[in-house]
Amino acid sequence: MKKYRAYAKVNVFLKITGKREEYHEIVSRFMRVDDLYDVLSFVSKKNVQAKANEFKILGDFDCTTTQNSIYKAYKALKEATKNQALEELMRTYAVSVEKHIPAYAGLGGGSSDAATYLKMCNEVLHLGLSLNELAQIGLRVGADVPFFIYGYNSANVSGIGEVVEAFDEEPLVFDICTPAVKISTPKVYQAYRRDFYAPIDGFQAEALKKKSSLEIFNTMHANEANDLFAPALQEYEELAQYYQDGYYFSGSGSSFFKLKEEKYNG
Repeated sequence: MKKYRAYAKVNVFLKITGKREEYHEIVSRFMRVDDLYDVLSFVSKKNVQAKANEFKILGDFDCTTTQNSIYKAYKALKEATKNQALEELMRTYAVSVEKHIPAYAGLGGGSSDAATYLKMCNEVLHLGLSLNELAQIGLRVGADVPFFIYGYNSANVSGIGEVVEAFDEEPLVFDICTPAVKISTPKVYQAYRRDFYAPIDGFQAEALKKKSSLEIFNTMHANEANDLFAPALQEYEELAQYYQDGYYFSGSGSSFFKLKEEKYNG
């Protein structure tokens, strides 16, 4: 069966612009990481240990099947389409995931897996769903999923993740360091709202959206670029020992990243 790549992302910047009920509204530059990805495929259950009626995911995950973003994507797609062929597909096939993107890392691995699964089902079952329709379904799974549905190299993401606007720039190459620190995104956002809440206004957001990622790296420090860096350091003090000057913080962590020096400083 065909194999599909689920790419990682980094947040070049991530700023809070306000609240929407229990959610935080953001403006962020997402950039795809072309050399870090999971590999997904459908595998016949005849070739693996799986019951005919169970949703089976093969891969190195430390969560239950029902907690897995791929299963949540299946449930959201099933609810949206009421497609019987989808149920039959998952009775016959398991989802194999070769995991390379670390979990709890701010690199979007779970969201990318979910988005890739939705696109796989759309293709294999000839569902005919547009990227916009898939993105709406993906948003039910997680705020970052729409970005991965669209497949842009670089994009400005706003709202609670549902507004994804392609940004025209060359993909960059990064060195990424992911400490073995399991970060809870809700915990970091709660700390931000409680102790650091200072949303930027619309003028500041629009100005950021117009800057290239290289401009961001040349003018902003890690603390300035990501509003979640300070609350993450507060809640997970061990992060500080891994931070090095010149690195940036992705999402709610725990990954740090910087431009590959030999490529951009040569």
